[in-house]
Amino acid sequence: MLAHLSLKQFAVVSAAELSFGPGLTVISGETGAGKSLLVDALGLLSGLRADSGVVRHGADRAELVADFTLDDAPQAADWLRDNELDETGDGDAPVCQIRRVIRADGGSRAWVNGRPVTLGQLGELAGRLVEIHGQHEHQALMAKASQLTLLDAYGRTDAARGAVEAAARAWSALLRERDTLMAQGDVSDRIGWLEHQHRELEREALDPEALVKLTADHRRHAHAAGLIAACEAAFARIGGDEGPSLTRTLQQVRGELQRVTEHEPRLGEVDSMLDNAAIQIDEALVLLDRVRDDLDLDPSAFEQIESRIGRLHELARKHRIAPEQLAATRDGIAAELEMLRGAGVRLETLDLEIETARKGWRKAADVLGKARRDAAKSLSSKTTELIGELGMGGGRFDVAIEPLEEDRPDPNGGERIEFLVAANPGQPARALRKVASGGELSRISLAIEVAAFGMDAVPTMVFDEVDSGIGGAVAEIVGQKLRALGASRQVLCVTHLAQVAAQGHAHYRVSKAASEGVTQSAVQVLAAKQREEELARMLGGVELTKEVRAAAKRLLADVG
Repeated sequence: MLAHLSLKQFAVVSAAELSFGPGLTVISGETGAGKSLLVDALGLLSGLRADSGVVRHGADRAELVADFTLDDAPQAADWLRDNELDETGDGDAPVCQIRRVIRADGGSRAWVNGRPVTLGQLGELAGRLVEIHGQHEHQALMAKASQLTLLDAYGRTDAARGAVEAAARAWSALLRERDTLMAQGDVSDRIGWLEHQHRELEREALDPEALVKLTADHRRHAHAAGLIAACEAAFARIGGDEGPSLTRTLQQVRGELQRVTEHEPRLGEVDSMLDNAAIQIDEALVLLDRVRDDLDLDPSAFEQIESRIGRLHELARKHRIAPEQLAATRDGIAAELEMLRGAGVRLETLDLEIETARKGWRKAADVLGKARRDAAKSLSSKTTELIGELGMGGGRFDVAIEPLEEDRPDPNGGERIEFLVAANPGQPARALRKVASGGELSRISLAIEVAAFGMDAVPTMVFDEVDSGIGGAVAEIVGQKLRALGASRQVLCVTHLAQVAAQGHAHYRVSKAASEGVTQSAVQVLAAKQREEELARMLGGVELTKEVRAAAKRLLADVG
């Protein structure tokens, strides 16, 4: 919902701050006062292109800011999150601020929650926040995609449309798999080449454990002479039969301590520790002897190890990888071979699966198509009735449904739709986007929205001059319909008719005055008494008689 709108140096407005609430807010003012500037500002904040003419004379730039709460706009909140532009306000509730600056030289910049965005992004976001009906190019209902979305919302076809989208995705995935296999052409040469590579890799032990062992064996054989010498020297010094050794020295020390232990009991603990040390030394000698026996100065064995390491490095260079990656490469080649060998069989299976998927989509699309035809019939009838109530007697609204020429699974279904309107009796129905009169277009849009009663997801709807060319009882009906729509959506309406303005939950008046030869517009929210005066002005013009004021008061009283 639009919560706040700020305008600075915009057209004839030097500065204006407007706050909005739920329900219907009406905006009135004398002709030329600039009441439609608020709609223009929202259009520019929605991504419309701007020129320097919107900058107030004498200023270097115009600045527009709109603040939205997102409690009623989950699609906008999702878009902000997906584009990393989300922000939270008080109580961690999601909020959105759109700001746009238009310079006097014609350039402009835009920001969302303080971060710069493109006009394309601005349009995508604003399309989820506000919908403008009137003489503006930014009108969601003019787009066929939006019309289809509204019709589906009206017909509550979420489940059926989801089934169609899923079936189309499944069909597309199978088709891509088949295209990939077909693009490979004759794979016999590829299979032969891969088989040769696989045989080369299969001859070698490439698992991580085997490579670790090979490296250790190579290191041991490369340093065999030094290892043997070190083992023999250590064995001689620890437990050798000739000369002093660690074992004999330890035995002598223990004997000397045992002779005097009776005089100092703690020496018994020392003897016990030395006994444990003697055991560890004996075990070390056994292991040292075993290691020495395992060491062998065998040149042929060392050559075999070096030859194997050389083959591994050659294979690694051939595949342009590290030796540690050879096992993964071998497994990848094996997987590709299996896939290629079964490509012919898979192609035959895919053809059957693709046809089955297409039939599944067709079945789901038929269900969706029937739901859409039923919804179109109901929406056409309700909207046609409302068009008559809104002063376009004899007018007709139709939802044209055209089946797709190609029976190719489409995620949007098997048909395209377009809203058609005949504004007067005897006229052929034309596309809604081609309706010429801005007032008629606004009223038709209002009729569609009331018939659908806000089933589209956009939370804020703006109607500009929806009452153009009508008056009297029809104007009152227009106001009532706008107020009814305000029960489920925030509605802003620029109007020149008192019967419409009286239906508003809130009322703004735009006025203009000349100061030092420069025309300026000001925007004021009206209290109850001020509303009576404004309605009286709208009813009676310049001279406000008692009768006119009484009529204005009665209009407000009738609304309750």
